[in-house]
Amino acid sequence: MPTIFTKIINKEIPADILYEDEEVIAFKDINPQAPNHILIIPKKEISTINDIQENDDRLIGKLVRKAADIAKELNIDESGYRLVFNCNKDGGQEVYHIHLHLMGGRKFNWPAG
Repeated sequence: MPTIFTKIINKEIPADILYEDEEVIAFKDINPQAPNHILIIPKKEISTINDIQENDDRLIGKLVRKAADIAKELNIDESGYRLVFNCNKDGGQEVYHIHLHLMGGRKFNWPAG
């Protein structure tokens, strides 16, 4: 069954897209937890972090690199930001298509909750 992210990739539902290429799409989270909350996802459907294969290494690295590029565009690169992958239910994953959260624009506490 297609996830909401598949529907965004396929342009079946709208999203506020900040970046897109043939492999990756980045858009604003509809339930932001920070002033800047962007989801960066691969267009390839990978359910969880546990499902990443060795041949996905370059793609996963691209997600992180693109997050840094977007942080710079949003002017939060110097003040700081947080990157988060959630994995499975106890890890807080709600959509089973991996996605990297880029959050910034406020101070974050540690440990995370």
